[in-house]
Amino acid sequence: MYNIESLVTSTFLFHPQRKLLIATSLIVAVSLFVVVANYSEKPYFRLQPMFRQGFSSHWMFSKQPYKGFKPHLGYVSIPKQEPLKLHCELCSIVSSSGQMLGQAAGVQIDRSPCIWRMNNAPTSGFEHDVGHRTTLRVVSHTSVPLLLQKPHYFFGQGNNTVYVVWGPLRNMRKDGKGIVYNMLRQAAVNYPQARIYVTTEDRMNYCDMIFKKETGKDRIQSGSYLSTGWFTLILAMDMCKEIHIYGMINDTYCKTEGIRKVPYHYYEPGSRDECSEYMLHESAPYGGHRFITEKAVFAKWAKTHEIKFFNPSWQFS
Repeated sequence: MYNIESLVTSTFLFHPQRKLLIATSLIVAVSLFVVVANYSEKPYFRLQPMFRQGFSSHWMFSKQPYKGFKPHLGYVSIPKQEPLKLHCELCSIVSSSGQMLGQAAGVQIDRSPCIWRMNNAPTSGFEHDVGHRTTLRVVSHTSVPLLLQKPHYFFGQGNNTVYVVWGPLRNMRKDGKGIVYNMLRQAAVNYPQARIYVTTEDRMNYCDMIFKKETGKDRIQSGSYLSTGWFTLILAMDMCKEIHIYGMINDTYCKTEGIRKVPYHYYEPGSRDECSEYMLHESAPYGGHRFITEKAVFAKWAKTHEIKFFNPSWQFS
């Protein structure tokens, strides 16, 4: 009678076709697993709930192994509808805040391999404080018309910046009725070398879901509008191994004595000061960005990701 070892040996020695079948099946199974793990947009591949006192109260992003050059299916190009492919070892995110003024951080920022900016925040005239280069720009649907006021500056020849635009379906629909999507599609026609991507409806819903899990509040029912900073940091945690954020205040800054009073945007002198703007939005019953709430969530994420804050620096307990 054969023992187990001799049975296995005889199977592989005298049944080569069976050996080939088993090997092929293993390769197919492993390949399918890799495809699903890398390409799924389902949130459970990126987020891990912590079950102690309920799902929402202990929700947080888990730190995932860094995966280079994984397509980001939640962001597709215009007009080809191809997924975004961009990854960086270090991303420096430059806030549009007046906190950037007078910090002389431009040289340090420009050393980063990837530099991210938001909306229509300019570099020209502010290079000493905010740097020269821009790798990626995250843009709100409401800021697209501002970009199109200077289309050659933002989309013209020689500009290799990647633009990632977010917005609600009513403005981003592709059936000819999405006013912002139509603007972007025309910009892609006028500047065929421009690298313009839009956030998919699934990804927008995903960002809403994260807000609810982190805060316990439904975004729509609470009258909240997510900020460009929210979409920027969620994308950065997918795309960047390490993140440096410049010019972003924390959730307690505006209640601290002796704070720096600066304009809401560094490029709009004389506008309402930053803390007044934050307080106005935080208390608005409808249509407000919850800047202070978002910053509290960012502080939580910074404890589980490689995120550092500069000018001002953040202290964690």
